[in-house]
This record gives sequence, C-alpha cells and structure tokens, in this order.
Amino acid sequence: MAEKYIKLFEEFPPVSTRQWMDKITADLKGADFNRKLVWKTNEGIAVQPFYREENLEKLEYLNSLPGEFPFVRGNKTKSNEWLVRQSIPVIDLDEANKKALTYLMKGVDSLAFEFKESGELTDADLAVLLKDIQLDAVEVNFAGNCCSRKVAEAFAEFVKQGSWDPKNIRASVEYDPFGKYALTGKFRKSQDHAIEKAIKMIQSTSELSEFKTLVVNGKNFGNAGSSIVQELAYSLAQGAEYLTILTDDSTDSTGSSTNSSTGLEVDAVAKKMKFNLSISANYFLEIAKLRAGRLLWAQIVKAYEPKDDSSCKMIVHAETGSWNKTVYDPYVNALRTQTEAMSASLGGADSITVLPFNAAYEESNEFSDRIARNQQLLLKEESHFSKIADPAAGSYYLEELTASIADQAWKLFLEVQEKGGYLAALREGFIQAEIKKMAGKRDMNIATRRENLLGVNQFPNFTEKIEGTVNTSVFAPADLTSGKVEIETLKPYRGAQAFEALRYKTDVYARNNKRPLAFMMPIGNLNMRKARAQFACNFFAVAGFDVLDNNGFKTVEEGWKAAQEAGAQIVVICSSDDEYAELAPAAFDVIAGKAIFVVAGAPACTDELKEKGISNFINVKSNLLEELKAYQSKLF
Repeated sequence: MAEKYIKLFEEFPPVSTRQWMDKITADLKGADFNRKLVWKTNEGIAVQPFYREENLEKLEYLNSLPGEFPFVRGNKTKSNEWLVRQSIPVIDLDEANKKALTYLMKGVDSLAFEFKESGELTDADLAVLLKDIQLDAVEVNFAGNCCSRKVAEAFAEFVKQGSWDPKNIRASVEYDPFGKYALTGKFRKSQDHAIEKAIKMIQSTSELSEFKTLVVNGKNFGNAGSSIVQELAYSLAQGAEYLTILTDDSTDSTGSSTNSSTGLEVDAVAKKMKFNLSISANYFLEIAKLRAGRLLWAQIVKAYEPKDDSSCKMIVHAETGSWNKTVYDPYVNALRTQTEAMSASLGGADSITVLPFNAAYEESNEFSDRIARNQQLLLKEESHFSKIADPAAGSYYLEELTASIADQAWKLFLEVQEKGGYLAALREGFIQAEIKKMAGKRDMNIATRRENLLGVNQFPNFTEKIEGTVNTSVFAPADLTSGKVEIETLKPYRGAQAFEALRYKTDVYARNNKRPLAFMMPIGNLNMRKARAQFACNFFAVAGFDVLDNNGFKTVEEGWKAAQEAGAQIVVICSSDDEYAELAPAAFDVIAGKAIFVVAGAPACTDELKEKGISNFINVKSNLLEELKAYQSKLF
C-alpha cells in the first residue's frame, strides 16, 4: 500500500503576522502594545509575545547540522549526552578516593577533586587518589589550591604508566590565571610567569588530546551579578586573550616584548581550553546563551586560522549559579537548580555540576550530595533529555533568543577588544564597572520585588527561624583580594544576602527579646482588606517579624483592643482607598503612638493622611529592604 500523508488542520486557513497584530491591537483597546506585552530582559533584549517562522529567515546557522561548524546546534551529532559531575573536597587522599568510588557507583561519570590546601601532587599521590578509577570511562578534574602545572605533569606521567590509551583520557586542570587575576587583583608572580606555566602545561600534555589545561571561569562574572550577555561576552574576551597571547611569539597582551617564547599553534591552544559558565534562573535565556556561545567562539577561533574546524568547538562545563541561592528556605534551592540543570542540558553543555541545596551556607552532606546528583540522573534516565541532539532546534522563540544574545554579546565583546582586550579592560576598570552597574540594578529589582527570590523577598516561610549561630560571612560578598593589588577585584555574592542579614538580625534579637509582632487590622471592604492584609503579612515576615492576620473588625477601637492583647508593636490597617480617608485617621488617633501605625496601600488621600501625622505606608512600589531596615531600627 502506498504511503499516504495527511496534513492536519487543513480546514483552518493560515493566519498572517499582520492578522495576529490586528487582532491583538483590537483586544488591547488602545493600550500600548510594547508597554503591555513586550518585556525587556536585563540584557536589553525585547521579548515579544509571539514568534513565527519568518523570524528564522535571517538565521544562516540553521543550515548546519549538530556537530557541524559553527556548532551552535551542539558538539554532538547523534545525542545530547553530557557528563554528570560531582565535586569532592580533598583533605585526605584515601578518603577522597573512597568517596569518588561511591559516587561512581551511584551514576556520576565526572569527578572534580577540589583541593582545599595548597600543595603539589606526586605520582604516588595520584596512585592513591585515583585507585580503582577507570580513567578511560570517567572524566577527572583537578581544581582548587593544587599546583596546576605539577598536577598536569604528574597526571600525564601517571597515565603513561598505566594501560590506558592517552587519546581516550578525559580530564582537566582548572588553570585560569586571567580569571584569578580578576578575583585577587594581581598575578601570583607575574603575567609572563603565568603564560609560561600555561605553555608548559599544554606542551607536557600534548599526547593527552582530551586533557584540558586552560579554563575560562566565566561563572565568576555570573556569580558577581552580571547579566547573561556580560558573562558570555567577557568569557569570550578572556578566551580570545589566551589565544592571542599563547599564539604570539613576540609580544604580550600589553604590547611589551616578553621573555617567554610562545607561538603555539592555535589548534594546540584551543583544544586545551574549556569554559566554566554559571547557569541562572532565566530558563530560556540560559539555553540560548550556550548556543550563542558556541556560535561566537567558533567564529573567534576561526579568525586565528586553525587547521582543523574541530578546534573551534566551545567545550562548556555548566555549573548552577550561586547568585540566586538562599540560606533561608534552602530547599527551594533544589527547585532552582533543577530548572538550571534543565537549561544547561537543553543548551548542550558538555558536563554539568548541580550545586547541593545547602552549598550557600555549609559543607554538603550525604543527603544534599545525593539530591544534587539525582537531579541530573532524573533528567537523563526518566526525562530522556540526553537522547536528542539539539533539542531546542526549531523553536522560533529560542532561535530568536540565540540570535539576540549572540548579537548583544558580540557587540560587548568588540567593545572590550577596542579597549585593548580582556586584561586591558580589567586594568581600566571597565569590566568591573559594568558588572557592578548591572548587579546594582538587580539588587534594586530584588529590593523592590521586581525580581523575586522565593522565601526571601517574597512569600517567606513565616515559621522559619535560625536558632543556631551562623558565620555571618555567608551574608557578605566573597572577597579574595590579595594584598597590594593592580585592579579593582570582582566579588561574587548572592542577591539574597542583604535580606538574609536583615532577617538574621531579627532572629538574633529574638533569642533574648520578644520577637516583633506586626498585627493586621482588616476593616471595611472585604476584598480589599483581605488582599492588603495578605500583602502586609508577607511584607513584614520578610524581616523575620511575627505576623498576625485577622478576619476583620467592625471598628478601629475593637481592632486596637485586640492588637494590645496580642502585644503588637506594629499595627497595619488594611482597607480600601476610599475608606482610608476616614478609618486611617481614626485608628491613628486611637493608637496614639503606643505602636507603630502603618497604612497598607498608596491611597489617593495619602497627602491628607500625612498632614494628620501618618507617616508609614507600604505598597507594591516600596523599597522593601530599606523600609524593613527602618522598622527594625525603630524596634531594636
């Protein structure tokens, strides 16, 4: 029987973009389309309410297949496989080995040994650390305070002594002198020494073709509060700086003659590089970021005229970001990292680390490590995210986002290049200033709840309290500035820190004092009083205050009597705008300064109420952080 193809929905006529726009315009009834339906990301990308096939017409890269230059559709041709990485702190070599073997039995196929103390690893040390680990089946990575060059050389020698094929060994040493320079403010010895070290590592591990010895830690930008475009652009600029310096045999990045003899082949350098990028909660934008990154990096490497197009592949290790993680309501972190891991996998990351939900405030434990590990395994084994190459392909929205992020990141990359490259831009302070500007914008968005951190600035857990002592460093940026520095340093931090410090201050105060109580006085219009009482409860609970909601009162006198019996320090009247003109002054007079009186909302009669002495108003436009700090200062 001949095959018969039936087109579905033929009875419905095609609808043009113009027809869609006409219908939307009519439904808006005069409202501005851009203000109502188009939203702008932190990157300045205007996200439309709908996309159509015509949006893809200008995208030339769609003619390529997965695994083909410019690799925007991924480095893999037949699947979307990635390595599941888990980190192991190394204090005792034998204990770290036992932990590694346990992880491998539970589904991990990439290990990251993180050295807490500085030291050199010998062949004998590696024999203990890597005992019974089949290196041709597992990726191993060395990070932290280990001496990178010695580790690289020792590992190369260790492989030679074994029975493995060097070409099948996947491993890395996370050597990133330019990235560390941005965090510490100076090179450990000198820039030339750092470059010489990189060259020797590349040369000494040349037989290990899958051993990455040079890493671009773009995650430092993301964890310092940068936008997605900034993280990508500055990571590309840093990678290009490595390529430029390591393939140049005459000058360093400042234009001065250098004593090191470089001039490595671009293929030799590019194939030794890996990018460590953070993944944020911007689900679709993060998918597009990884695709745009591969597209741009392929074009950058191509400009150095490599002999092999495979040298243009961007190898990405994705790590769930720390910027949006929280100390309060920490189990929500597991929800955050789940969507982030989904973004990383759908975007085509080569390996992924899911940080444990408690990583923001303590060392991970067996439980949190297991949850983090299983989050990836669920995506692979139950959701089958690894089965299809470039699963994002063909989505009008994602393809347009990929193109938009690539365009914005390329413009910023060129701006860095015009300043002399990555190191020159750091020394000028350009990169730091731009990230601080973006981080400040995001901080303000959190303070005003334009950007929500569930459990922190929105919908806090009313009953959660920190009883024990917390190292307050978890509420401050990570400052790795080292002595006398040459540049302003990047300081990774978490967006929740200011709110957490505020709430922890209340928790500490409440250990020896009565916890402040905000009492709701709902009165008048039923719908408005309920909505405003709920809003006000969330508002004050963010600071760790106790809150007491009520069904409603017939008079302000009745409400004030109940507030006194409850021992309230704050009384919030919750009613409608029209009723506030009469009820708010009446309640203010009854309370007579015996408690802090607050009006929930921004009524039209605000000026008249202020004239009567009422000064406290809370509403959706309030700067939540500053307001709560002010209430705290009045109470303790």
